[in-house]
Amino acid sequence: MSSGSEEEPPPLAGAEGTHHLPQPRERQEQRAVSPSSNSLSSGEQRAASPSSNSLSSGEQRAVSNSSNPQSGGELADATGPQAWCHPNCIERPLSRAFGWLGALVATCPWAFVLLPLLLSAALGSGFCYLPQRKTNDFESQFAPLRGPAKRERRFIQEHFPSNDSGCFFSSRLSTEGTFASFIVVSSSSDSVLTRAAFREILALDRAVRRLNAPWGSPASPLSYPDLCVRTHDSCSSPNPLLDIIEWDPAQIETVALPFLAPFLGRVQLDPGPESESSWLRAAKALKLVYYLREDEVPDRERSLHWLENLLQRIQGQLDALNFTSIQVAYFTSISREEEFERHTKEVIPLFSVTYFLTLLFAIVSCLRLDCVRNKAWVAAFGVLSSGLAVLSGIGLLLFCGVPFVMTVANTPFLVLGAGVDDMFIMVSCWQQTKVKDEVKKRMSATYAEAAVSVTITTLTDVLAFYIGTATSFQSVKAFCLYSGTALIFCYLYNLTFFGAILALNGKREEGNRHWLTFLKVKHETESGSRSVYNLCCVGGSFDEDTGAEVDHPVTAFFRNYYGPFLTNIWTKVFVVLLYLVYLASSIYGCIYIKEGTDLRNLASDHSYVVQYYDWDDEYFSEYGPRVMVSVSESVPYWDSSVRADIENCLESLECISYVDKKLSQSWLRAYEMFAEINSLSIDNKDFFMSNLSLLFTLVPEFEWDVNIRFKEIAASRFFIQTVNVTTAVAKKNLVKQLRDLAANCKIPLMVYHPAFIYFVQYAAIVRNTIQKVIITSGAMVVVSLLLIPNPLCSLWVTFAIASVIVGVDGFMTYWGVNLDSISMINLVICIGFSVDFSAHIVYAFFSSKEPDVNGKAVDALHHLGYPVVQSAISTILGVVVLSAANTYIFRTFFKIMFLVITFGAAHGLIFIPVFLTFFGNLCGIITQQQHYTSPKNNNIAQ
Repeated sequence: MSSGSEEEPPPLAGAEGTHHLPQPRERQEQRAVSPSSNSLSSGEQRAASPSSNSLSSGEQRAVSNSSNPQSGGELADATGPQAWCHPNCIERPLSRAFGWLGALVATCPWAFVLLPLLLSAALGSGFCYLPQRKTNDFESQFAPLRGPAKRERRFIQEHFPSNDSGCFFSSRLSTEGTFASFIVVSSSSDSVLTRAAFREILALDRAVRRLNAPWGSPASPLSYPDLCVRTHDSCSSPNPLLDIIEWDPAQIETVALPFLAPFLGRVQLDPGPESESSWLRAAKALKLVYYLREDEVPDRERSLHWLENLLQRIQGQLDALNFTSIQVAYFTSISREEEFERHTKEVIPLFSVTYFLTLLFAIVSCLRLDCVRNKAWVAAFGVLSSGLAVLSGIGLLLFCGVPFVMTVANTPFLVLGAGVDDMFIMVSCWQQTKVKDEVKKRMSATYAEAAVSVTITTLTDVLAFYIGTATSFQSVKAFCLYSGTALIFCYLYNLTFFGAILALNGKREEGNRHWLTFLKVKHETESGSRSVYNLCCVGGSFDEDTGAEVDHPVTAFFRNYYGPFLTNIWTKVFVVLLYLVYLASSIYGCIYIKEGTDLRNLASDHSYVVQYYDWDDEYFSEYGPRVMVSVSESVPYWDSSVRADIENCLESLECISYVDKKLSQSWLRAYEMFAEINSLSIDNKDFFMSNLSLLFTLVPEFEWDVNIRFKEIAASRFFIQTVNVTTAVAKKNLVKQLRDLAANCKIPLMVYHPAFIYFVQYAAIVRNTIQKVIITSGAMVVVSLLLIPNPLCSLWVTFAIASVIVGVDGFMTYWGVNLDSISMINLVICIGFSVDFSAHIVYAFFSSKEPDVNGKAVDALHHLGYPVVQSAISTILGVVVLSAANTYIFRTFFKIMFLVITFGAAHGLIFIPVFLTFFGNLCGIITQQQHYTSPKNNNIAQ
């Protein structure tokens, strides 16, 4: 046919999917709007991309001005003031390319079915590397990958190596160590310092020491005495109090006990015999810590094996002991890793439930009463396509050696929902084509309409995830990398595997065959037949006016009922008040948001670890880390002015509110006092160095605080005791104040404690979150501006992104979610979904030809209302099962995704349409109609 033919082009997916410039009202009434089967789910609303709102090649074919026909599909009037608003330079070539791809898929569908299956099988074999790639190390996942704390640790390990087989001091460890810890709490009285309690405490100690683990020969199992750290050739005591009472419960009530801060909790003190001393009267809790050797690799392997055996047997031991005076909670240095391993196993069954729910939702959404137009099989294979994408994406990265951390277990839930969304777009656009056209032509038109939208949606989502990989947290980096890669495969498989299924289904429809039996059925109902017969054995109906499948009633609901209701003046007033309440509540929540990862939240709800963390916070939180203060360079200690500078620096550190100066320990202070008492001169290098041995004889642990190399003191360290470091803010402030003071000292100082590895996350989390939110938001705005080259639209997109992020951050506080690496993942996702929900509504409004702002808002909701609702439902279904998880990490993922989807949908369906009716006229809305020619659909197919 000639290009000027008056034949009506096939209706487009714009009614529900790609949201191109609406046609005049009389034309809209005739357009086929996608039914439930093509109702665009979350992918639909995402696929309703900015590109879709701009005139795509499919739109250019459909929006034809009969009074000014052109041939060849060229722009009839590209010189109008709005010509710059249509990014045909990007979208039009893409539409043509995808139209060609759609025709190719229709030509040889079985090849596009088999190739993705074979590729998925090949890449899926990467799962055999999962045990090797899986990492449960807490530090690598939830501590910043780089930072000063790790450099400080390397310095301490180099200059102050530990000796756990001869001279062990727990306060001088550069790491947490390898240990088993028990917290003992009095059951009946206010103190564990009673004979009855100590009899049971000693029974617990004996049970731990007698616990054997099989190793090598059955005749020589591992026991605690074989592995314990040693001081003076004997096992280091798990609590100094046991040595003081000489392991005799009778002495606990008769011996004067000194104050042992880190080992006793909620103490009551009496004045001691000296004015500066305090003596214990009572203590509610006591801690036993059994350290194991780890300096040598064989020792570490055996110690870890003994701990694993302890975790398997200790609960049975405690039950057998049947304590009446005390209660016991336990924890080991490998408990967090054991919990991570358990989390991953617990979430696997949840994915099967999610897959079933998604499959059910997809099939229900694609069900039709017409036995030929029913697309249940299409929906089922669409869900399978997303599953193949998860298999391929994760398998590929496992092949490449990318660590599989616990947060990656969230990826299948997210990708499954996103893939189903894109599937709905394809179905919607297929249903907008003319049913009488050949399958090749329909596939070409479908791809030209839908594939561009899916491409842009994938671009924004993948871009958000890959920007998220530029973080200092491995848990965030790995999740973003796995999710972004899986989404790419999801996109590729939707265009190939699912497209081929759609083509095969189209051939079935072309032959008017039943969706289940694949037998041919009649086109028209028989008046004498029963309704059940007509329902099951008659099919293939379509809209005679448009040539497409029959319209869906939900889309009409948004146009006829919801839109007019929302644009009512009193409804607008209520919406404005509702938004003000939302904004105020969100800002208030942002002010009180908690920062950092609470260690308790990393355990399952019913784990033994929870009780230990609770008691540790309740009874032992008053005294914080014992911080090392290291002189990091060689200085002349024998110079009195240098010693004075060191003393001034140490005093400045002791003056902050988080430090108790009475509990500091300094070998240099002790040396000066020792020299003064014994009239020794230490102002000369030779005398200073030669007399150090006398100090070390008197206080042996000081020898491990002075690093002497080539008769020079290369480095030395002192200790200060912190107090009341109980909150994330206090931990962040402690590290910052100590480091600032150390940096301002005349002497090169370094402050360090193993806990600083994790404390720095509180500052890094906020900084990383702000950076990623700003960068990702900027990237999304640039993409929006590129694909919707209207700065006013981009301004509203920016507003929506900011508003949703503030809302999610604020309501995290009300829902008990901290700002940590887990929630930071979801905030990155939040930005992508904010774009999906907002950009299309805004541009549909700006590009509408309705004469007034209310009409434009109704028109935008008519095109996008159902897709947004379906998007919210399908995406929430993808993660809802995580709400039943026993782990904070997975519940947090659900909570934030729920907030993101809820607030994003609320902005798209409520707030933005109303606000646009207020400010639309002020923004210079596009009102001039562009005139395009109407090339035939078979141009691309050919």
